[in-house]
Amino acid sequence: MEENRIVQKNVELQRQWYGEPLGDRVRRLVVAFDVSQAFLADVLGISAPMLSQVMSGRRAKIGNPAVLARLIMLERKILTPGVASGEQSAIDAAMEDVRESNPTVGRDTFPVHPGIDERTLLAALRDIAEDENLADAADRLEEDFPAIADLLRRAGKNSD
Repeated sequence: MEENRIVQKNVELQRQWYGEPLGDRVRRLVVAFDVSQAFLADVLGISAPMLSQVMSGRRAKIGNPAVLARLIMLERKILTPGVASGEQSAIDAAMEDVRESNPTVGRDTFPVHPGIDERTLLAALRDIAEDENLADAADRLEEDFPAIADLLRRAGKNSD
């Protein structure tokens, strides 16, 4: 019973610190990149048992800031056209790029502001893909990533 309470507390801390439980974020990456949890752990630079503990809530946080930075890098790469369309060479390149990265964490690499505004994000998506590619990527992501699919559709519709 005590372990269950600790897990619940850790998952709640993850919601506060990371916006949602890390298990949810990691599972989305496993599905998006079609890799095992152990392979993903290797790409992130964390041991598979440690990643498992973080995902299950037995641990509350990722202790190494570079591992968190790599996780965020992979989340952002899901939006790239090749990865979003399921192109294996793009997926492999994205995984290798993150694995080989040596991110530094500081005030310049993790801004404290909440992020870019939606209009800027939609414009950036329009810059990297044609309307029909955005719509195709949205269709492919709809089932597993409905929020991303919606964003891609809005970017495709609003190209003025």
